[in-house]
Amino acid sequence: MIASGKQDIEGLQEIGGIIRLILDEMEARVRPGVTTLELDQQVGRLLEQHGARSAPKLAYNFPGYSCISVGDEAAHGIPGPRVLEEGQLVNIDVSAEKNGYWADSGRSMPVGDVDPLLSSLCTTTRKALKAGIKAAQAGNPINAIGKAVEKVARRGGFQIIDGLVGHGVGRNIHEPPEVHNKYQPSGRTLLQEGLVITIEPFLTPGEGHYREGRDGWTLLTLDGSPSAQYEHTLIITKGQPIIVT
Repeated sequence: MIASGKQDIEGLQEIGGIIRLILDEMEARVRPGVTTLELDQQVGRLLEQHGARSAPKLAYNFPGYSCISVGDEAAHGIPGPRVLEEGQLVNIDVSAEKNGYWADSGRSMPVGDVDPLLSSLCTTTRKALKAGIKAAQAGNPINAIGKAVEKVARRGGFQIIDGLVGHGVGRNIHEPPEVHNKYQPSGRTLLQEGLVITIEPFLTPGEGHYREGRDGWTLLTLDGSPSAQYEHTLIITKGQPIIVT
């Protein structure tokens, strides 16, 4: 989507703000003993309260209001009766629609006290997202984002998970272009003012490959390593982008 004026920007900021509030609420609720289903049911209640709809349900008939991934699950985990345990890392990805505008955001959250490696993984992934956002300016090639993300990941001693990428968003949950987290020499297309995209680094201390789970939804690291993801939806400008989530 190209956000072409005040109405588009305000519509995206409204749904982005709802998602941000929901993720803040989830961070307050994540603790040992809570099930991923309980968290997801609260996501559903909050979406309804704010007049928004779950994007994965709406677009793909996903079996949850949100994607909740634990441990070696990198993305698209199905909420269920699993109980969160001390020391785990859980990722909650909330995407939603309101009044025809769609936005997407996710965060990895520690469950109680976690191993220093997991803390470092989260810190580095957040820094990689920040670097990618800084590179996302109109007139820059789209591969500048991946180059910036990859540099931070490598410096922190982590691998990018190949094939898990950001994307266009705004009028649907997944739109062109793909926003890679590694430098792609062919990605010379210039970022356009008003373009709405997500940037979402997926980092791991492992090999950086994933597989599809038996449920047909969940994506897991191939070697069983943990992973972290942080994601924002943003609008490209001539300067720093407008972060709507």
